[in-house]
This record gives sequence, structure tokens and C-alpha cells, in this order.
Amino acid sequence: MKTYSQKASEIKRDWYLVDASTMPLGKIAVIIADKLMGKSKVTYTPHIDNGDYVVVINAKDVVVTGDKMVQKKYYRHSMYPGGLSELKLEEVIEKDPARVIREAVKGMLPKNKLAADRMKRLRVFAGPEHTHEAQNPKEIK
Repeated sequence: MKTYSQKASEIKRDWYLVDASTMPLGKIAVIIADKLMGKSKVTYTPHIDNGDYVVVINAKDVVVTGDKMVQKKYYRHSMYPGGLSELKLEEVIEKDPARVIREAVKGMLPKNKLAADRMKRLRVFAGPEHTHEAQNPKEIK
């Protein structure tokens, strides 16, 4: 029996809907990364990007455990001396709730040439409304 290797012309992408207010941030990031990579598909091929689209709603109501709201920090640097700035998780959620989900998922994806294309298929919305009703996304419980 030969090993199956999917071709780029055989890719079929589905749409999934995830509610960020139902599970902790890490568990949601694992589910989303799995769908973006296509690892839950029978036709998974490591060098072909056969993942699905994922729509995340209620990003502003993301659930974290423990004291992560005040202890978890997000860093960025302006590349100038003394240009390191840090924000707490609660400040990031208030400013841009989609960033929290995006960074958690990006950390779960493999660091390779396919990562940028996979991240483009992630759509994050702060509230319960989204603009992808026409695609009929399947809800993940």
C-alpha cells in the first residue's frame, strides 16, 4: 500500500465557527491551530497547506485561568534603545481583543513558510456578530 500525498488541486476548505467565551484561551488556540493546519483531516499532508478557515467570535470575552489577566504580559520593541513596551493581558483585550487570539494561535503553529498563509485564514471578531454567515461555518463546541 502506498502513502497518500495530497495535491494542491485536491484541497477542499471548510469554514468553522469558534466561540472564545466557552473555553480557556489555550484550549481554543489548540483547536484553531489544528483546523488551520488541517491535521484533523484524513488527507493531511505536512508540506501542503490543506487547512480550513476559522471564524472566532466573542474575542473580548476570552476566558483565562488563574491571575493571567494581570500577570500575563505582551511585549513589543520599537528597535530603538529603551524601546521595549509591555502591556498586561487585560489592557490588550481592552485595546485589541483579536490580538490575544492571533498571538496564541500563531504560537501553536509550526514556524515555517506555510504559517503566514494559515494565519490569513483566521478571522477574529470582538463581538458575537461576524461577516461570514454566507459561508455557513460549522460551529465547534
